[in-house]
Amino acid sequence: MLEQFFTTISETNYASLEKRPPLKGVVIGAGQVGMACAYSMVIQNTLNDLLIVDKNQEKLKGEVMDLNHGLPFVEPTGVRAGTLKDSNDPDIVVITAGSKQKPGESRLDLVHRNVKIFKDLIPEVVEHCPNAILLVVTNPVDIMTYVTLKLSGLPKNRVFGSGTVLDTARFLSLLADKIKLDPRSIHAYIIGEHGDSEVPVWSKVNISGMHLFEEYLEDGNVSNSDYPKHIFEQVKNAAYEIIQRKGATCYAIGLGVTQIVQAVLRDQNQVLTVSTLLDGRYDIHDVCLSSPAVVNRQGVTRILNLELTPDEKKQLNHSAQVLHQTIESLDL
Repeated sequence: MLEQFFTTISETNYASLEKRPPLKGVVIGAGQVGMACAYSMVIQNTLNDLLIVDKNQEKLKGEVMDLNHGLPFVEPTGVRAGTLKDSNDPDIVVITAGSKQKPGESRLDLVHRNVKIFKDLIPEVVEHCPNAILLVVTNPVDIMTYVTLKLSGLPKNRVFGSGTVLDTARFLSLLADKIKLDPRSIHAYIIGEHGDSEVPVWSKVNISGMHLFEEYLEDGNVSNSDYPKHIFEQVKNAAYEIIQRKGATCYAIGLGVTQIVQAVLRDQNQVLTVSTLLDGRYDIHDVCLSSPAVVNRQGVTRILNLELTPDEKKQLNHSAQVLHQTIESLDL
């Protein structure tokens, strides 16, 4: 009788529904960043099927067991441990694999170790995930995005990095705390390298269309005499401080990566400061760095052209030069 009931339900209800293709993703790397990304995507119902890949199979199996035990508390998501051979034509691949940044070490110090890893990894990704969009999170993310683009041979819209999405979030958080507003009510960007040469675009910071300095702060809300430099220093040095205190940054980047993945899979046309190849914009060529860009189901489809001040342009070009120097030292 029970079997007949389920058969009837299946035939009468589900047969008439249009079946949507499942949203499938892969996270490569089951370290702190990779698992923060996986956890954030699971609890925000981002994917139907999530494959996590890591060389350390024992740790990977334990992480996936832990996630699966929490599935009764969230929307259904299939979470699996495996290799890239098990990926089953995913929509997006999030790459977090690589060496860990050590206390006192810059993101650029990581580059040669991680390029070596990517030379083996990226051809395998392309072989088993030929139709996927590749989202690079591994640091130094601008360099590793460029490396991934060159090694993969994929169109530039399908390969991009998390860029300064996290730096921008830190910028918004600190500004919001200072002027006592919800950070979602503030519009501001950090562009350029995800690292020491990143650029705060103060000329475009606004609240509900009011320029932060020219209009909003003139109302007497906050003194604008000394805090901009202090806030930016906090943004730029946040990762170093967190790494010094707890060993790694993970929660905020996990949330940031989830927002990027949702913008792709849900075709949101969302403007995000992701790292993508610039080929002439701002007179910068053949380097990946962050600028506000439109992210949707095709990847990065447009890069917005900010009207920067002369000083901001100078800083952005310096950021590009820093990255160019590192790229020139690579054997690609």
